Amino acid sequence: MPAIPATSVANLRDLGGLPLGAGRSVRPGLVLRSAHLDRLDPAEPAVARLGIRTVVDLRTDTERGARPDRLPEGARLLVADVLADHLAISGLPPAARLKELLSDPALAEEHLGGGQVRSAFARTYRTFVSGDAARASYRALLAELGARNAGPLLFHCSAGKDRTGWAATVVLSLLGADEETVREEYLSVNRAVRQAFAPMIEGFITQGGNPDLALDLIGVLPEYLDAALDEVAVRHGSMEKYVREGLGVPDEVTARMRARLSEGHGGLTDG
Repeated sequence: MPAIPATSVANLRDLGGLPLGAGRSVRPGLVLRSAHLDRLDPAEPAVARLGIRTVVDLRTDTERGARPDRLPEGARLLVADVLADHLAISGLPPAARLKELLSDPALAEEHLGGGQVRSAFARTYRTFVSGDAARASYRALLAELGARNAGPLLFHCSAGKDRTGWAATVVLSLLGADEETVREEYLSVNRAVRQAFAPMIEGFITQGGNPDLALDLIGVLPEYLDAALDEVAVRHGSMEKYVREGLGVPDEVTARMRARLSEGHGGLTDG
């Protein structure tokens, strides 16, 4: 799943074209994902031609304050803070501390070493499923995607990998993508994220830092996604029930989203 080559937005991707089975695929140009938009240039051709009408910001209040979004021309902003009630107990460093930790290998090892970072991410991913703020946020995102007369929508967090990655997983699963497609899409951000953080990672390693620790923090791992999927299975039994009962998204909204976002046999092709 190649990134859209925009210079002012990191990790910008269109879910369009991904296979959904039975000859169907995700309709291009309607559901996009990225990292934060604080450097977005609305006039950049790669951005302008997307015609984005809604931006869903999954970040915390602190993240938004430090790096407020710049919106595409004519787009409206919907704030959906996934971690509003969880960040303080997540065990993960705030985004503002990421640079500090990766510039001090001893500090990073103390706070994140010995498997701590993986355990913290697993807890956070489970919260994506069960947390009150997370459920409200992902419900709001799906409601936007299933709204009548909705246009192209972009959702994002800071790096565009965890909160954004789970959002993409839920959307693709609802549309009928198989597990291989969902996992491949989830992991596809690693190259872009590692490129974006390459100087920081290289400096950390040069100072004697553990490269595995840095990559566990910067990238995504299958076990992170597994934690969220297990939480869905334990609490709800299926993705369908998670969306219906856990998120409170009505079946008619889900059906409308499927009709809008899929094309080919069994999906609408004319919008």
